[in-house]
Amino acid sequence: MSLTNIILQLTDGMTTTIMIFALTLIFSLPLGLLICVGRMSKNAVIRSIVKIYISIMRGTPLMLQLLVVYFGPYYLLGLNIAPCYRGIAVVIAFSINYAAYFAEIYRSGIASMPKGQYEAATLLGYSKVQTFFVIILPQVVKKILPAITNEVITLVKDTSLAFSIAYAEMFTGAKALAAAEKSMLPFVVAAVFYYIFNFAVATIMELLEEKVNYYQ
Repeated sequence: MSLTNIILQLTDGMTTTIMIFALTLIFSLPLGLLICVGRMSKNAVIRSIVKIYISIMRGTPLMLQLLVVYFGPYYLLGLNIAPCYRGIAVVIAFSINYAAYFAEIYRSGIASMPKGQYEAATLLGYSKVQTFFVIILPQVVKKILPAITNEVITLVKDTSLAFSIAYAEMFTGAKALAAAEKSMLPFVVAAVFYYIFNFAVATIMELLEEKVNYYQ
C-alpha cells in the first residue's frame, strides 16, 4: 500500500484524535479551576474530598480510569453499553484525569500570589469574585502557562490510550492497518502525525506565552 493510501485511510483517525484533544481541553480546563476552588476551600470536608479525588486521579493510570469509566455502567449498574458511549467515555475519562492535574497547577499559581494584592483589591472596593477574576486569575494564567503547556503536550500523546477500549482514533487505525498490511509504515505515519501535532501545539503555546509576557 502506498504512503498516500495509508494517510487517506488514517484521516478519520487523525480527526478523531484532534477531537479528543480539543474536547478534553474544553472540559478539563474549567473543571480544573472548579476543583482548585474546592481544593483551597476553607471547608475541611470539601477540601478532603477534593484531595482524595486528586490523589486517585494522579495515583492511578489513565488507561485504568478509562476502562472504569467505560465498563463501570455495565458492571456497577447493569446498564447496556451503547457503541456511541465509547467516545463519550474517552472524553469523560480524559477530562476528569487532566482536570486533577490542571487543578494543582492552578493552585500553585494562586498560592504564589502576594496577599497584598487581595488587600489592595478590597480597599479599591472589589468583591472577592471580582478580585479573583479581574486581578488574580490573569496573573495566575501568566505564571502557569509553561506547566499547562507540558500537560497539553502530554495530552496529545495520551490520546492514543483510547485504543484500550477499541475507540477508533489514529493509533488504533495505524495498529490495525499495520497488522493487515504487515508493514511498519502506518506506525511511521502515525509517529509523524503526533510529532507535527505536538510541534504545532507547542508553537501555539509558546506564542501565547510571549503574548502574556507583556512586562518583559
